[in-house]
Amino acid sequence: MEIGFLALLSGAVLSSKAADNGIISVPSSHSAAETLDRLESAIGKLGLTVFARIDFSGDAAKAGIALRPSQLLIFGNPKAGTPLMIAAPTAAIDLPLKALAWEDPDGRVWLSYNRPEYLKERHGFPAELVKNIAGIKALVEAATA
Repeated sequence: MEIGFLALLSGAVLSSKAADNGIISVPSSHSAAETLDRLESAIGKLGLTVFARIDFSGDAAKAGIALRPSQLLIFGNPKAGTPLMIAAPTAAIDLPLKALAWEDPDGRVWLSYNRPEYLKERHGFPAELVKNIAGIKALVEAATA
């Protein structure tokens, strides 16, 4: 019973520590590339702009370095992001929005993104502007399902 409690406590600490860095990671039932394909499709249906897609593992392979699948999608909408940058210019360092599809050492795929409330805390923009970027959660959930 004591070991179970320690394992539970350890998991809570890890979850708490992960939450402190503002990153949310959602497990995906697809490969990293397919997860980002699904996200890109959902983004397109909403009329958002995809600014870039970076294939870190592909670029690493070209350099002769092995890296588990890892791709980043940079996307957004100036109508949503610009008010955040007006309110807090430093928000531009975290905008446009980003989502990282990556594979862990056990072969599980995750889609990670910055928690919108964390960005509010980090940059100090008004709480009412969180809604401008909160839609990332639904996009990630759709892409990983």
